[in-house]
Amino acid sequence: MLLILNAMWFGLGAFHFSLKPEASARSLVPRDQRGSPLFRTLSDSIRFLGGLNFGFMALCAMLLVFGGLFPDARQQAFFAAVIAVAHASQFAVNVPMIGKWRRKAPGAWRVLEGPMLFIFATDGTLMLANAALCAWITAR
Repeated sequence: MLLILNAMWFGLGAFHFSLKPEASARSLVPRDQRGSPLFRTLSDSIRFLGGLNFGFMALCAMLLVFGGLFPDARQQAFFAAVIAVAHASQFAVNVPMIGKWRRKAPGAWRVLEGPMLFIFATDGTLMLANAALCAWITAR
C-alpha cells in the first residue's frame, strides 16, 4: 500500500512540475514578483523537479510490478530507506524557508500556507512512513 501511495505522490509531482511548471512557480513566487524575467527562468527550470519525481514514481511502480525480484527483507528495507530519503530531500529544503519567510528574507516562499503546506506535510508524512517501514523490516 505504501508503494502505491509513493508512486501516486511522485506521479503527481512529475505531472505538476513537468507539465504545469508555471503553476508550480506561482506557488513559490509572490504575486508582486511574477513580472520579473527570472519568473520565466524559474518556471522553466522547475521542470527538473518533475523529472526527478518521475524517476522516483518509476522506481515505485517497478517495485510494485517486479517486487518478486527482491524477496530479501534487507533489499526491501533498502528500497524503503531510499524512498524515505527522496521524500526527506524535498521536505528538508522547505524547513529553512519557514524561518526565512518569517524574517522576510529574499527568495523565501510560504511553506506553511496553501499548496506548499500540502506538499510539505505529505513529503514529511511519507518520509516518516517509509523510514518506519525500513526500521520495522530491519527489526524483524
